[in-house]
Amino acid sequence: METEAIAARVAPALEELGLECLGVEWNAGHGGGLLRVYIDSLQQDGDAANAVSVDDCEAASREISALLDVDDPIPGHYVLEVSSPGIERPLFNAAQFARFIGAEAKVTLKLPRDGRRRLRGRIAAVDGSNIRMDVDGGRMDVAEDEIESAHLVPDWDALGYTPKPKPGKGMAVKRRK
Repeated sequence: METEAIAARVAPALEELGLECLGVEWNAGHGGGLLRVYIDSLQQDGDAANAVSVDDCEAASREISALLDVDDPIPGHYVLEVSSPGIERPLFNAAQFARFIGAEAKVTLKLPRDGRRRLRGRIAAVDGSNIRMDVDGGRMDVAEDEIESAHLVPDWDALGYTPKPKPGKGMAVKRRK
């Protein structure tokens, strides 16, 4: 399954709807599979009014479904899912990494490097298709084509979702007798 070809095929139709195709994932299963298409608003200024809505996903799903029915690039039965990027936004290419310089990301490499496939660190810079990350106190350069999957790590503090410590879990609790 060539997900990049599907993304390239549906991108112009989504642009007409004011949406961007961020990327496509294929998950094969018994008796079929799941084709997940991530979309975002073309107006990415951080304004909540420009966030992807359920109506956007529905309109995109209709367009993508019609295109895939004509081209029929996927043999057999599958389910089409159209999704906003969500809080753990997937990153599909170097240009998307560049939008989030300074943010923390988790990256899974196609092949191990220095004995590991999973990396977690800050996106430091992007130069062409090369992504530089601060990982475990050092810098690591990763080529776009070395990446199997990647997504942002939510900053729970900035979002206001930092859990409060529970008594007895690292906190001193004063008891009265």
